[in-house]
Amino acid sequence: MMALHPTLAKVTDRIVARSRDTRAAYLALIDRAREAGVNRPTLSCGNLAHGFAASGEDKAALRGGKALNIGIVTAYNDMLSAHQPYGRYPEQIKLFAREVGATAQVAGGVPAMCDGVTQGQDSMELSLFSRDTIAMSTAVGLSHGMFEAALFLGICDKIVPGLIIGGLRFGHLPTILVPSGPMPTGLANKEKVRIRQLYAEGKVGREELLESESASYHGPGTCTFYGTANSNQMMMEMMGLHMPGSSFVLPGTKLRQELTRAAVHRVAQIGWDGDDYRPLGHCVDEKAIINAVVGLLATGGSTNHVIHIPAMARAAGVQIDWDDMDELSRVVPLIASVYPNGAGDVNYFHAAGGMPYVIRELLDNGLAHGDIMTVYGTSLAQGAQEPVMDGDTLTWNPAPTTSVDESMLRPVTAPFQPEGGLRLLQGNLGRGTIKVSAVDPSRWTIEAPARVFDDQNDVLKAFKAGELEKDVVVVVRFQGPAANGMPELHKLTPPLGVLQDRGFRVALVTDGRMSGASGKVPAAIHVSPEARKGGPLARLRDGDVVRVCAQSGQLEVLVSEAEWAAREDAPAPVEAMGVGRELFALMRHHSDPAERGGSAMLAAAGL
Repeated sequence: MMALHPTLAKVTDRIVARSRDTRAAYLALIDRAREAGVNRPTLSCGNLAHGFAASGEDKAALRGGKALNIGIVTAYNDMLSAHQPYGRYPEQIKLFAREVGATAQVAGGVPAMCDGVTQGQDSMELSLFSRDTIAMSTAVGLSHGMFEAALFLGICDKIVPGLIIGGLRFGHLPTILVPSGPMPTGLANKEKVRIRQLYAEGKVGREELLESESASYHGPGTCTFYGTANSNQMMMEMMGLHMPGSSFVLPGTKLRQELTRAAVHRVAQIGWDGDDYRPLGHCVDEKAIINAVVGLLATGGSTNHVIHIPAMARAAGVQIDWDDMDELSRVVPLIASVYPNGAGDVNYFHAAGGMPYVIRELLDNGLAHGDIMTVYGTSLAQGAQEPVMDGDTLTWNPAPTTSVDESMLRPVTAPFQPEGGLRLLQGNLGRGTIKVSAVDPSRWTIEAPARVFDDQNDVLKAFKAGELEKDVVVVVRFQGPAANGMPELHKLTPPLGVLQDRGFRVALVTDGRMSGASGKVPAAIHVSPEARKGGPLARLRDGDVVRVCAQSGQLEVLVSEAEWAAREDAPAPVEAMGVGRELFALMRHHSDPAERGGSAMLAAAGL
């Protein structure tokens, strides 16, 4: 293992220094929770009786107070394919817990919103704030004080960050995240994109589109493209919060079940009454957060995590910003090419060596912190192992030293790109993010007249009317957390892709989000400050020439300073009602900027 890269060391030291007071306050908080918080020994007899009244055959063990009790927080629902496999996990976990003299109870459920179902719909405006709702739901479940350890069952976009944020407020509890795996590979991603673009052009109908989508998303498990859900799984491995190599094992297999059993047995071993106590709040430190960022960059992960990582970090008293991420991106090479950055999906990625290969390769080249407290061992290096079944026994083999498929995974010495997939953009239009891992370098700089919209549906109308058949920077503003909850604008990808394929130079600029499936069209996203809070996008007008440059990090409107200063902000749209959006008004009105995580909850808590 090489010495830590000097840029990683510098950024880590800077974050540690910046976080000194908040991290110290956080660690003091969880120390108090362990010693004098709401825990089983402090509960009254009435409290305890309520807590084990319905616990069946575990009732005697819970009443006796000697067995470690594991709190399960589950995101199960059977509408969401990634979480449908969790339906029977609690009963399995209870059986596995009894094997090691422990007990388990479902502490609570959290909502599990599918951005795939809500994509392009009004209900997508609840999506980002569902993360904070999940965090609060996690806290409600764990607040009963009945548990000495926890298992979190969650995979997808806002769910894992929400579980982590909520769990970190109970950071004295040892906690392992338990994945359920991706669905098997379906229709080739390239074909799916082709059909979507044909539909956008009106060349195929809804029935052909539905058939294509159904062949892509076809069974239990995570969607197989490398979006936010699968990036979540990567980050949990980089932070040492999964059992090694467990992210991308298919649901319903013996190996999947044995990895769940291993997680249950392990969390019992690291409980607070043993000699190997590993509380979540100590596992998630500055170095673990850096590892999450490095993994995101090295694998071309979801843009959503430049919002989620700062939010998760804040919950642990760690302060990280986009400058830190941008600096790391300049030295972390892109070593994975997973759709939408490449042809193959996460199943091909896993077969090529997957996360064990990525972890080993990064550690061997000084590009990750090995000395973190993981849930499974003494260092992250122990995460560079592949789980396999030896008959009926789960074992782990060392990660491969070479990639099985260099179209999917490459060594640090011969990467797909010399830098990570994310860059910071800034200028007189604010600060934003661009994901370039799937963008051809010839399109890293776009300079063209702006066409300004306040609603993504108006973009589609203009496209269908032929109004965008030119070099254009499409600007969609009033899409930030304070305006409408910062929805993903992924349904703009097909029409913008069509325009680009027709030879036009096209870019998107928005204070909203794109999906983890952001692809080949350059997109400056999360622009902050947002238009709703007086950000510069509110002053843009149709025809203004905008420059988006990933090379130089520019996000500029080419208007004279005098004219720019004289302009008034465009009026913000009236807040919409329906599909529950009005219930989230409190979160919109008090949310903080995207770079801080876009959270009213964390802002109000002073974190």
